[in-house]
Amino acid sequence: MGRITFIQHDGTRHTVDIEEGKSLMQTAMDNLVPGIDADCGGSCACGTCHVVLSEEWMAAAGVAKDDEANLLELTPDRSRTSRLSCQITTTEEMDGMVVRLPEFQM
Repeated sequence: MGRITFIQHDGTRHTVDIEEGKSLMQTAMDNLVPGIDADCGGSCACGTCHVVLSEEWMAAAGVAKDDEANLLELTPDRSRTSRLSCQITTTEEMDGMVVRLPEFQM
């Protein structure tokens, strides 16, 4: 099993186990990672599970679909490597992934 590290805006790190097939959002929620609110429950309708990936992990996370890209356009602190964690399915290939949480999600 692999591990993913979530880093809050203040630098606090939360390293959690990957459960393959779950969304990155659900993985964070199951492990009580602060800053992933998931107000819509993972239905890609709110943007409160916004994360910023490092460039090296973009391929592993896959490409954002149109509905996700549209929501990200409205999200504060959006960057080129922003994604909604509810739209990323975890795999063993994500072992070592580092995910940053934007400032507005504290």
